[in-house]
Amino acid sequence: MPIYTPPVRDLQFGLHDVLKIQQSGLPGHDELDRDFTEAVLDAAGKLSAEVLAPLNMVGDRQGCRLENGVVRTPDGFKAAFEQMKEGGWTALDCDPEYGGQGMPYVLGLATGELFVSANMAFNMYQGLTHGAYSAIHAHGTDEQKQTWLPRMVSCDWTGTMNLTEPHCGTDLGLLRTRAEPQDDGSYLITGQKIFISAGDHDMAENVIHLVLAKAPGGGEGTRGISLFIVPKFLVNEDGSLGDRNGVSVGNLEEKMGIHGNATCVMNYDGAKGWLLGDLHKGMRAMFTMMNEARMGVGLQGYASAVAAYQSAVDYAKDRLQGRAVTGAKNPSGPADPLIVHPDIRRSLMDQKSFLEGARMLSLWGAHLIDKAHQGDAEAEGLISLLTPVIKGFLTDKGFETTVLAQQIYGGHGYIEEHGMSQFVRDARITMIYEGANGVQALDLVGRKLAAAGGKPITGFFEMIKSFCKDHAEGPLADDFIAPLKAASKDLQTAAMFFMERGMKNPDDALAGSYDFMHLLGHVALGFMWAQMAVAAHAALAAGGDASFATTKLATGRYYMQRQLPMTATHLARIQSGADPVMALDAEAF
Repeated sequence: MPIYTPPVRDLQFGLHDVLKIQQSGLPGHDELDRDFTEAVLDAAGKLSAEVLAPLNMVGDRQGCRLENGVVRTPDGFKAAFEQMKEGGWTALDCDPEYGGQGMPYVLGLATGELFVSANMAFNMYQGLTHGAYSAIHAHGTDEQKQTWLPRMVSCDWTGTMNLTEPHCGTDLGLLRTRAEPQDDGSYLITGQKIFISAGDHDMAENVIHLVLAKAPGGGEGTRGISLFIVPKFLVNEDGSLGDRNGVSVGNLEEKMGIHGNATCVMNYDGAKGWLLGDLHKGMRAMFTMMNEARMGVGLQGYASAVAAYQSAVDYAKDRLQGRAVTGAKNPSGPADPLIVHPDIRRSLMDQKSFLEGARMLSLWGAHLIDKAHQGDAEAEGLISLLTPVIKGFLTDKGFETTVLAQQIYGGHGYIEEHGMSQFVRDARITMIYEGANGVQALDLVGRKLAAAGGKPITGFFEMIKSFCKDHAEGPLADDFIAPLKAASKDLQTAAMFFMERGMKNPDDALAGSYDFMHLLGHVALGFMWAQMAVAAHAALAAGGDASFATTKLATGRYYMQRQLPMTATHLARIQSGADPVMALDAEAF
């Protein structure tokens, strides 16, 4: 059975030694001292390791059931959800006006990693609710906020996002769900949505669906789309639950993974709903939820791999196979443990160096969101640029990491008894939902690079340049600064290639978009590792935890030497242009 140990020490390092959140000057951050954040993370870790992680395989094996129109969750899920609610975890970074605790988003993300690593499918119920809460909080009327948010913050009511239809996914302009206006200001919603995560379940009193639909007069394409609040049960004026609305579960999807989460076909048959935000401006309101969800999926991408990696390390230390080529390391036993072999070490170092870099990038991204919420336009532009990278790159590499962890087990990794295949199957969806990763790459190159006249990407280059200049001299120059400068130069060359060739032949840019997403991802992780190296070196100089700091530096050197050079490969692929990609006629495939 897989093991899981919450990486509280590493999260603390990221929050305090690298980000220095208590000194950030943001409102409320001055209260986030080490003792406070450690207490929060320890408590979240205890819930994750002792309650959620043991239910992970249960959820995978039992799945959800549709009985008489009601979705039943796996054994233990409902009791665990009550513990999550009672502990206030669903309200951690929500607005105190509606029952939240008002903590920064970065702390919410840190605790979120622990919950996802322990049980990704379970955490989706509250994660999607948080996204729906954010959309209503940002775009709802005062009356809507008072009606829906308090019980969504507590997760007495949970939330969903309804976009996809059987005939359209990314191309939402094709959707057919209709909204007919009524005399009382409400709308009747009719249509079918598919792939709706947490669409229904038995852990909450009500489910609040945010549904994209077309109202009369909106025209064609996405410009005609509006967003509606459509509850499972109508709500009376006194806040009590009323009649069942015209929304039902048509089916539960049979999926490759995340079996513990109910992925539903939702049928809307004249269901009563209320406009959220402006009429025919639904995409703007929905993107509030989608951008948060993409950050959350990026988190899922690496967090699901954390538990897989930990189990792989444990197995590599315990499993005896072969002898080390340099001489027996376990002479009293019949063989040496797997971990003595260089190729096993390579795999584990690939995993470890990615996961710790991904954790730091996600924490930084959350910190940028906290800054953006305080009106920092530069931070808002930068996180907008990085969101498709966090979603796309971290999920691609996160899935790859779960496969590497499974491979450590050999044939036993392919057997369900050990639980490693679940990590692979669960992680696979992260590359697909909330915008498939190819779409993330197109968004990055087609929209985000040129956004605000290119200020965000230029600002990113300047940030790295300034950092490298500040640390050009000293013990980290050769191992960290020089590789980061070289990788950043590759990234700038790729961006210049798009500028020079993209206008003449857009296919040249789009054919290289996926490579650019990974190139930028590697540079971002290299930047994170360089900052972590500075913090670790400073800790050593100050007499801190020498074992932790030296391990951090060695792991960072591995990434800079063995992973960051991939930027040159991605650049070469980008510079080959569209010709190799588009050479064949469609009939030749």
